[in-house]
Amino acid sequence: MDFDKIYGKVAAGERITDKEYLELEKQADLLQLGILADAVRVRKHPEKTVTYVIDRNINYTDVCISACQFCAFFKSPEESGGYLLSFDELAGKIDETIELGGTQILLQGGLHPDKSLDYYEEMVRFIRSKKINVHGFSPPEICHFATISGLDIKTVIGRLIQAGLNSIPGGGAEILSDRVRQQIAPRKCSAGEWIEVMREAHNQGLRTTATMMFGHIETGDERLEHLRRLRELQDQTGGFTAFIPWPFQPDNTVLDSVRKTSGHDYLKVLSLSRIYLDNFDNIQASWVTQGPKIAQLSLFFGANDFGSTMIEENVVAAAGVSFRLSEQEIRRLVSDAGFTPAQRYMDYSLVNP
Repeated sequence: MDFDKIYGKVAAGERITDKEYLELEKQADLLQLGILADAVRVRKHPEKTVTYVIDRNINYTDVCISACQFCAFFKSPEESGGYLLSFDELAGKIDETIELGGTQILLQGGLHPDKSLDYYEEMVRFIRSKKINVHGFSPPEICHFATISGLDIKTVIGRLIQAGLNSIPGGGAEILSDRVRQQIAPRKCSAGEWIEVMREAHNQGLRTTATMMFGHIETGDERLEHLRRLRELQDQTGGFTAFIPWPFQPDNTVLDSVRKTSGHDYLKVLSLSRIYLDNFDNIQASWVTQGPKIAQLSLFFGANDFGSTMIEENVVAAAGVSFRLSEQEIRRLVSDAGFTPAQRYMDYSLVNP
């Protein structure tokens, strides 16, 4: 590996190739990757601002037909104990979020077998009536709505926009490789369908995020395939605002024998993502899975965003991980690392510029 050559390309803002990515993954040490990733962050964000958003992750139901092997949160439709939040319960959660300075609701749920698109349109209209933004419905949910309603993706997204949907989260991507998806989530949308939902959302003017859940059965080549699909779509649409890589949490799942991702490996994947995804402006740290100290270190390995205050989080918590940070704690962690904290909206415009 010619590290100096790759460093020169990265420092000049030039795109690395798939071959160079694989060389870095296999041969570079963590310090070298951090130097490269930090060079990208500094070039894109020389002002040393680290952003965060105040929102609440509302999981409107845990009833789900997907039965993904990596999920400790879902209940099958036949299982007892599943829930579907009432609109009164939604209202209580939204009011609390607004009182805490929240600007959006991150709305995601299981693939419920009995609810039509009309129901989700009504949910969006109800939340928007509370004067808060809806960052909702990941691509697997959009595909599910299309299936149960007998409509195409374009129509479903258009109707949700008419109801008031502001943006789409990048959940449900896991690894964008059909070999992986067939093994861990065979009932979920394919990698190509995930990409097409995002393409259509971008075409209709919605901004979205992108995620990658890594550290389970995927190979290094499949992680690269995931990143390549995202980089190619971003070249075409420019619709992604941010990328969020986060490590799989195996406890209480079918895949509980998988070794947990270390902080070292997390920072390595984070750095590689920042280096390869040259057309993504924002990379988010995952304090929800890694805790505050590794998230703080992430700011020197390519991340420029501290994510959400996560007033509520249920899916990762179901796997036994329950870190919590207030806005004040996030601001302190960012400041202690030598950066300036700033609250943002989903599109990365600042709340108080």
